[in-house]
Amino acid sequence: MKTKALRVLLCGASGRMGRAVRAEIETASGAFLLAAGIDARQGPGTESPDAFSYQLAGADVVVDFSVPASACGYAAACARARKPFVTGVTGFSPKQLAALKAAARRTAVFCSPNMSPAVNLTFALAAIAAGRLPNFDAHVSEAHHAAKRDAPSGTALRYAEHIAAARGGARPPITSARAGDIVGDHTVLLAGPYERVELTHRAHSRAVFAAGALRAAAWAAGRKPGFYDYMDLLGLKALLQGKL
Repeated sequence: MKTKALRVLLCGASGRMGRAVRAEIETASGAFLLAAGIDARQGPGTESPDAFSYQLAGADVVVDFSVPASACGYAAACARARKPFVTGVTGFSPKQLAALKAAARRTAVFCSPNMSPAVNLTFALAAIAAGRLPNFDAHVSEAHHAAKRDAPSGTALRYAEHIAAARGGARPPITSARAGDIVGDHTVLLAGPYERVELTHRAHSRAVFAAGALRAAAWAAGRKPGFYDYMDLLGLKALLQGKL
């Protein structure tokens, strides 16, 4: 029996990631349908944010790559409509993050600064290594394309947060580079006496993030209200808590 296609309302549809998600939907063998594209920057096949509420009625899930302020508004609307909300936006302030968590009391909110399953696996690996090597110096470095707005990246901050949590201390230093058209490179360095460990992830294409966002959308659809991320999807939380 053929599974019904998931209707995706895409926010930030005109941006780099929005275009990548649209391309991924087109090649997803009917698993997903684009309900509509929303973006403040008008482009082919997009509507203004004013159309969001109207288009939400005909969607199964929202995938968002807009900006923090807009994402919070979209999440609130999804909470009222009880529609799952998936965002890959980075740079949320503590107040904005609290707003997303408030929306999660009424619907499934999936929030991840990086939609690559492999990157999220390396978050767990970095935490495990940092916890087992407490006397090694830790450092996180990242490089992205010249047009990326936030620095350090949300992914680099997430690495640092996992390392800090594993050690019960402050976040390690982070260095950032913005140059050319680099999709995304991240390295965690743990350096001790006589040896060092380097954990590196390099994204070759934004398609990996687009496919990961759609995987998250399929996973979030039908979930009970809650604030989720890729640690939930991949079943890694028990590993991080030392239960596996």
